[in-house]
Amino acid sequence: MGSPVVLLDVDGVLNPFERPHRGFRRVRCSPNGITYKLWLNAGHGRMLLDLVEAAGAELAWASYWCDHANTWIGPRVGLPELPFVPIPRFPGITEGVSLGSWKARHVAAWTGGRPFVWFEDEPDATDRIAAEPGVGDHLLVSVEPQAGLTEEHIERALEWLRARTPDA
Repeated sequence: MGSPVVLLDVDGVLNPFERPHRGFRRVRCSPNGITYKLWLNAGHGRMLLDLVEAAGAELAWASYWCDHANTWIGPRVGLPELPFVPIPRFPGITEGVSLGSWKARHVAAWTGGRPFVWFEDEPDATDRIAAEPGVGDHLLVSVEPQAGLTEEHIERALEWLRARTPDA
């Protein structure tokens, strides 16, 4: 089955959509020559690394940023280079396809039946990931995109992971 994985979205999770609470700072990122202004919190890296260490899990990106997250996001929040789910850009308006279902199919395939926690802000991702064939035991931690990742989200994930990994 393999060790559990903790999947991390960027926009709406590490980068809240509104001016966040204390601890965040505004940064500019320019993947592919396009500049984005993000709110990032350097403390998130330590929180996430402590989580995966305590749970015996692996940390990976599950974001449209893909490998760009290793260049533009990880260093600013204190994360090392991480593996990533290869999620191609959403194809646009396609009948019956939502952002949550689009990401879910790629997450399910990449995890290959392993248990996982997914920090995600897409409102339909929970239903969509559960409907994917062969998806492993999982917890989707729904993050409010206006506020971003909090200690409560981390605690919920740790509790779930510890219940599934007796050695943690």
